[in-house]
Amino acid sequence: DASNVVGIGVDSTGSTPLPVDEKGVPLSFDEKFADNPNAYAWLWKDHTSFAEADKITKLAEEMKLPYLEKCGGTYSSEWFWAKIWHCLNIDKEVFDAAYSWVELSDFVPAYITDNCSPHTMKRNVCAAGHKALYSEEWGGLPSVEFLGRLSPRIAELRSRLYKKAVPSDQLAGHLSEKMAEKVGLPAGVPVAVGGMDCHHGAVGSGIKPGTLVKIIGTSTCDALVAPKGTAVPDIPGVCGIVPGSIIPDMIGIEAGQSAVGDIFKWFVEKLVPAEYTTGNVYANLEKAAIALRPGESGLLALDWNNGNRCILVDPLLTGMIIGMSLHTAAPEIYRALVEATAFGAMVIVERVEEYNIKINEVITCGGLAEKSPFMMQIYADVLNRPIRISRSAQSCALGAAIFGALSAGEFGGDMAAAQESMTGTKDHVFEPIADNVKVYGELYKLYKRLHDAFGLQDKSDSLGDVMKELISIRIAVRSKDR
Repeated sequence: DASNVVGIGVDSTGSTPLPVDEKGVPLSFDEKFADNPNAYAWLWKDHTSFAEADKITKLAEEMKLPYLEKCGGTYSSEWFWAKIWHCLNIDKEVFDAAYSWVELSDFVPAYITDNCSPHTMKRNVCAAGHKALYSEEWGGLPSVEFLGRLSPRIAELRSRLYKKAVPSDQLAGHLSEKMAEKVGLPAGVPVAVGGMDCHHGAVGSGIKPGTLVKIIGTSTCDALVAPKGTAVPDIPGVCGIVPGSIIPDMIGIEAGQSAVGDIFKWFVEKLVPAEYTTGNVYANLEKAAIALRPGESGLLALDWNNGNRCILVDPLLTGMIIGMSLHTAAPEIYRALVEATAFGAMVIVERVEEYNIKINEVITCGGLAEKSPFMMQIYADVLNRPIRISRSAQSCALGAAIFGALSAGEFGGDMAAAQESMTGTKDHVFEPIADNVKVYGELYKLYKRLHDAFGLQDKSDSLGDVMKELISIRIAVRSKDR
């Protein structure tokens, strides 16, 4: 019943900026650019701007500016400024035609409220703070001087972007008559300011202080919050510490991994033998992999097939599997890849807790959390924490709906009341299994050595014993009775 819709919220991937004209119309809508991918949305997972990201990091360090302090100390190729600067470097025609650049999470609310002007559309602090170096501490976006050192053209663009970014409980506008007719809703429905899918997913999963929410899909995004006024230290390697980016009156902390589900998809599509390809390949592999015990395969992998987002922030790192023999089977490799993503998650947990951000519980959401009890048990064992799954199968959309309701004045604008009413977790809890925790503790030590040896340029470690250690663990596990 359309009359039950009191408000609309929007989430999207990010940083996913679009080049737009002076009216806020995407250049890709113009026939001239219809076949030019550089005029399309620049999806977050595009890492082609790695050189620009590296230069941004080095310039901020050289100028001794605080910009990187709130985003882990390193600017990422997945983020706003690196992408638009890369566009300038490879396609001046598109850059010249772009009056402004707009995050997808800002464009959609603007589009459905008929307020696409780059100067008047509301910009969300979630994308601005985590991806565009926006902070009220230094007056919004980076200075003209800093941007001018990247390129005078980038500096010129600053005045055509925005001065203010706001939390997602604020009103972006009201559903236009044209859009209302298309979707079958009454015109005038309140539309909330947008936000990024991970952060809205955390809200839809019931995030609160002490809760780590892991949104697990093609990649993984980790979200935490701290009450406003908390002295949150600058945490090296995270993706941002931004007031209001998740819960409006709290400090949002984001981290994540560049590839999780995409790694499993790569393996299934490229390397799985025919014997597992009848029916659901993932289910076939899991059925065989779940019969294996931790450490039984003798394999260990690095989950860097799409680079490392946190804590190394390096898109030029690559994946690796060690311990293979002529007897290694596909389910063993599959399990090792799943374990590697769990070890990568543990690196993030350790880094956050190292800086006194306490994690009391872990809630997961997203496609893989829903589909793979096998994976969730491995995560519980590696993290040595109970894992709960968000009650909603569409937690990101639910988070957006919560913001839609708040923007319309529902729940008296109280986020806690909205979450209590609309969110929760499923009944089943994945508890750590003590024997598995012990073996994974040994494997994690080896993973961390690989992580540091290959990921830290100033760290050297002779890895000559790692293969032998894996064999020792394998022999010990196989010698035990099932």
